[in-house]
Amino acid sequence: MTKFFGLLLALGLLTAGLVVGLVTNQWFLASIGLILTGATIVILAIGRKQQNFEQFRQTRAIESLINGATATIAILVIFALINFMAIRHGNRFDLTENKLFTIAPQSQEIVKNLSQSLKIWVFDHNIDQELKNLLEDYTRYSDKLEFQFVDPQIEIGLAEQFNVQSFGEVYLEYGEKREKISTTGNDFGGNISETAITNAIFRIQSDRIFQIYFLQGHGEPKLDAAEGGFTQAISQLRDLGYQVRELNLITQRQIPKNADLIIISRPIRKFLPTEVSLLQTYLKNGGRLLIMLMPDVNPGLAPILQDWGITLENRFIIDASGLGNTWGYGPGVVIITNYGNHPITKTFGSGISVFPQSRPVKITEKPNINSESFIITNRNTWAENNLAPKQIEFNPKQDIRGPLNIGVALNRKNTDKQRESRLVVFGNGTFAMDGWFQKQLNSDIFLNTVDWLIRDNGLTLSIRPKEQTNRRINLSPLEAGVISWMALRIMPLLSFIAAGLIWWRKR
Repeated sequence: MTKFFGLLLALGLLTAGLVVGLVTNQWFLASIGLILTGATIVILAIGRKQQNFEQFRQTRAIESLINGATATIAILVIFALINFMAIRHGNRFDLTENKLFTIAPQSQEIVKNLSQSLKIWVFDHNIDQELKNLLEDYTRYSDKLEFQFVDPQIEIGLAEQFNVQSFGEVYLEYGEKREKISTTGNDFGGNISETAITNAIFRIQSDRIFQIYFLQGHGEPKLDAAEGGFTQAISQLRDLGYQVRELNLITQRQIPKNADLIIISRPIRKFLPTEVSLLQTYLKNGGRLLIMLMPDVNPGLAPILQDWGITLENRFIIDASGLGNTWGYGPGVVIITNYGNHPITKTFGSGISVFPQSRPVKITEKPNINSESFIITNRNTWAENNLAPKQIEFNPKQDIRGPLNIGVALNRKNTDKQRESRLVVFGNGTFAMDGWFQKQLNSDIFLNTVDWLIRDNGLTLSIRPKEQTNRRINLSPLEAGVISWMALRIMPLLSFIAAGLIWWRKR
């Protein structure tokens, strides 16, 4: 028996040496020593007992043990080869439901389209494993992206080149450009998030800064409004690298030539005919316009909307599906789970967005204009004609049954070699305001709308923080007590009783 265990020891040493060498792809003195030691023991055993080998082989017990040992060694060798191949040709599969450990398709697309090498510098005295894993995921989609962790206390000269002021600062280097990634407003409470990295990569590649103008002068919220404004949405736009400004056509009397997008947000007074004419000309010359309107408001934009085949119904959408009850919303808040196959919402699936105080938008086909609905209500909604009664009910003679359109996107090809004109109309001016902007998919809808209107490549950059699906079970005290007794007391006791009965019968 001692001889047999000596043989097993020799085979184990050989296997260990081979595994270390193959997995690391480097044959250190330790791995070579293990192989030589194991081989020496085997050779000595074979030399001394060669005359008794036939008798040794014929012993059934020993033969079974040898077969078992051989199978074990074979399995170890197979696992070693699998590990070796996995390291040399590594691939990773994210099997989590929400792809928690995989960067978003928008991030993948931006990294794949890098035109030159980009390096991410992380200046910190400790390696943040979560950030390292995130950056490693970026490198899987392009060999032009690399990253490096630098201790500014050791690499003092390099830290001075980047003007590093504190630990944890992250910089991008793209050609001759350098940009610091801000940690404010990120997903993980100050840490660098995927959204911040992707937005920074996009900004550093941009050759120009896009200009967005919010129209003023008709009761629209100010850009710096403390309450009831769009400060959260504007902050996100600026993080994406957009320049956001106010524009008053009454005082300025013209649209700036650098205007990439004009936004009309919740006007409560009518536009002057001269303003409407300026906006029509702007659209005809390849301009981009976003209109967000409230119910029971006539801003005087009918000439623009009619040119594009848009009609705004002066009705209030009621949602009787009960979907909003979970969050305490009434029937005046429409819960959206139905989206068109438009670039703005094509990745939303059956996600949820919230649209309070909405009016329906009707589309009429127009020559040379492509139109598509992308915010669509469910079948249990209707457009209410009369809100006066205390109890609102659907009236088939007066009301319009859903599904109804709240958001529509339109584009028109221009024949004079100018870029195509684009228009998005929402029968809602609240979904992107402070307090509603971060509800469910609302921020994605607004940011993706702006991206689609401005960019001709169809790329949208809204990336929501990924969260694990909540699968917790809420148990009553009685249910928790029953499970505790079953798992910790009753089932173990039954197992002991069964084991005792089996032992007694065999005895």
